[in-house]
Amino acid sequence: MARQMVTIDANEAVAYVAYRMNEVVAIYPITPSSPMGEFSDEWAARNVPNLWGTVPSVMEMQSEAGAAGAVHGALVTGAMTTTFTASQGLLLMIPNMYKIAGELISTVFHVTARALAPHALSIFGDQSDVMATRQTGFALIASNSVQEAHDTALIAQRATLKSRVPFLHFFDGFRTSHEVMKIEQLDIEDMRAMIDDEDVIAARARAMNPENPIIHGTAQNPDVFFQGREAVNKFYEECPAKVQEAMDKFAELTGRQYHLFDYYGAEDAEIVIIAMGSGVETCVETAKYLNATQGEKYGVIAVRLYRPFSVKDLVKALPATVKKIAVLDRTKEPGSAGEPLFVDVVSAVNEAITDGYAPFKAMPVIRGGRYGMGSKDFTPAMVKGVFDEMKKDCPLNHFAVGIEDDVTFKSIAYDPHFLLPEGRTVNCMFFGLGSDGTVGANKNSIKIIGLNTDNWAQGYFEYDSKKSGSTTTSHLRFGPDPIHPPLRQEGRHLPPQLHLRSGRSLGQAPCRMSGSHH
Repeated sequence: MARQMVTIDANEAVAYVAYRMNEVVAIYPITPSSPMGEFSDEWAARNVPNLWGTVPSVMEMQSEAGAAGAVHGALVTGAMTTTFTASQGLLLMIPNMYKIAGELISTVFHVTARALAPHALSIFGDQSDVMATRQTGFALIASNSVQEAHDTALIAQRATLKSRVPFLHFFDGFRTSHEVMKIEQLDIEDMRAMIDDEDVIAARARAMNPENPIIHGTAQNPDVFFQGREAVNKFYEECPAKVQEAMDKFAELTGRQYHLFDYYGAEDAEIVIIAMGSGVETCVETAKYLNATQGEKYGVIAVRLYRPFSVKDLVKALPATVKKIAVLDRTKEPGSAGEPLFVDVVSAVNEAITDGYAPFKAMPVIRGGRYGMGSKDFTPAMVKGVFDEMKKDCPLNHFAVGIEDDVTFKSIAYDPHFLLPEGRTVNCMFFGLGSDGTVGANKNSIKIIGLNTDNWAQGYFEYDSKKSGSTTTSHLRFGPDPIHPPLRQEGRHLPPQLHLRSGRSLGQAPCRMSGSHH
């Protein structure tokens, strides 16, 4: 039986799965994750059942810390439990996340990755909040699009039950969470096929029960604490294979195949970009176009399972011909040797070469860059700028792309007038003022097109935290072909004289290319 095609945003797509996978949903609203809790609350009020035929208990707590405490408490009773959050709200959950992971309790948190508040508050998307949790012991799994967010919500649920490692499933705030897209909706039979009853029974058997007493929350002295901490190793070593098994099972049901690291591009690529989140599709479409029209040899790796980080799976995804790697992080870690994904890639490639299982003999040149912070646009022009930079004899390291850094000169140059061809896709832009109804009307329009025609449809909406009175921009696209690249192509909006200076303008010291990754 054909599955239903629906036109929804990622918040609804994820909540649709998460609600049906759980019995308790403890929430506290925070932008841009709030709609997931709102959908769950609405469905519970309408007595919509979950996978097991019961109506989940949806409760709003006094804060995100309270929501995390409620999640932990419900989990240790054996209830299937989840929450939705972002940004500072996620940080308030970190103490409970350590406990949940330390006790190896299966759960999935769904996070609309959002900027934290350093020099200023931002309600918009990047991956700073997610990166602050990478030491908790939660597995971190990323989605790049609305369809992927919908699918991964289910994949992560199977993986956490199989591995006992709790999961944090994240997708970019606003850029993905609020993007309206036509997707294939999973049905209840898909969910039932993905969840094995014996795994749920086993999770319930580990619950606190006076008939089967166990100890939680002890204090340990130096004689045993270290040993206990190391005892989790085998669960994390086995976790990547169990995630891939869940992805393979999902592919059998739907035909959509995912891997821990998915490679796109030329088989003999010499320059590869590694990234995760919504920017991946921008990179993939740009590389595909440049390979086809300009004879380039570019590739892109999409990181899906970021924690536990599988070194062997990353290296297996890289082409043996790679000479240079650009790692793009959507976060900034001031004072570090490099941003998190960049550091992990350098370490992984070095380990693979040292231990002799890398497909290449020499250490590729690896450079790290930052992009898209606070929902800053990330366009095909910027991706081409990264590829162009990597073609240089000495590409800049620790660069920024998409802004002009006229203070420390770490930004790289790109041509804002570079555009990808749109093919048969119809592109529309509508300008309005906040609270005038333009965004809501255009959301309705794209949903009507997606629901009532055979066209693929996509809508993305730009507005700011002022809520009313400021400019809004609604981007609508529809057409007979699936829509993958980003909505906004910068060349339509910028004056021809704009040009970003490169860090090279200050006269950078020469670099040694023999395996240098500094």
